[in-house]
Amino acid sequence: MSDITRAVTEVRARIAAAARGAGRDPDAVRLVAATKTVPAEQVAEAVALGVTDVGENRAQELLAKADALATAPDVRWHFLGRLQRNKVRSLAGKVTCWQSVDREALGVAIARHAPGAQVLVEVNLALEPQKGGCAPTDAAALADALRRLDLRVEGLMTIPPAGEDPRRWFAELRELGGDLGVHHLSMGMTDDYEIAVQEGATMVRIGRGIFGPRRSSGPR
Repeated sequence: MSDITRAVTEVRARIAAAARGAGRDPDAVRLVAATKTVPAEQVAEAVALGVTDVGENRAQELLAKADALATAPDVRWHFLGRLQRNKVRSLAGKVTCWQSVDREALGVAIARHAPGAQVLVEVNLALEPQKGGCAPTDAAALADALRRLDLRVEGLMTIPPAGEDPRRWFAELRELGGDLGVHHLSMGMTDDYEIAVQEGATMVRIGRGIFGPRRSSGPR
């Protein structure tokens, strides 16, 4: 059994246990493999194990890996990182879910090049200046603006502050998602995904927990 096979098996088991412990259906939680700096051949191994939701933070990496995995069936690419509007056109034919939409201008670019696309509103719950995401108080207005662009606002995404108990932030996103009437909550990464599942995550973004320590950064 390879390291990736072993890791995927463990992550799936832990997701299932966390979901059942919270009285949830494990099938309601989608595993998204976060592949920043991960070589395409390792991504292909995860895909072969049925991890067909794949997330990337950088446009050039996503494009290169999407081309490398073009023959793999049913791969759904998620864009996870901060995104410049001028990158949208090149990504539009590849990305299934745009998870980091934090401003209307980005939504306009997505609507132009990928009409009707699935988007998540990224929310910066702690208002950290170094991170993307809209303020929680702006999330409803942004979601409405994106819907007026005929984008499918399917949920919310967040990254909690490092070094803090993430549970309060996950609970806050769950409450905000309920207020906005959205289905998906993308929250939880390698160090905290079980807590995220307990608090209602429908997508967890796992990189190091599947592929091991991150390599040096590649092109944006």
